[in-house]
Amino acid sequence: MKREIWINKANSFDEAQKFETAYYLNLSSAERVETVQILREAHFNSNGLFRRENGKRLRRVLRVVKQT
Repeated sequence: MKREIWINKANSFDEAQKFETAYYLNLSSAERVETVQILREAHFNSNGLFRRENGKRLRRVLRVVKQT
């Protein structure tokens, strides 16, 4: 992934959200997954969350939902 530093000055939160949405929609699916992985690693490193896994895989989550 090519890393660039860029700044977008928005006049409102809505304008900023539209810019961000357009940016991520223009990325390929592989670039989006890579971005998520970079953010996950940064989160775990900054919060000192040490796990037995190497951090390169997504966690498995299971939620039991009671049907009504």
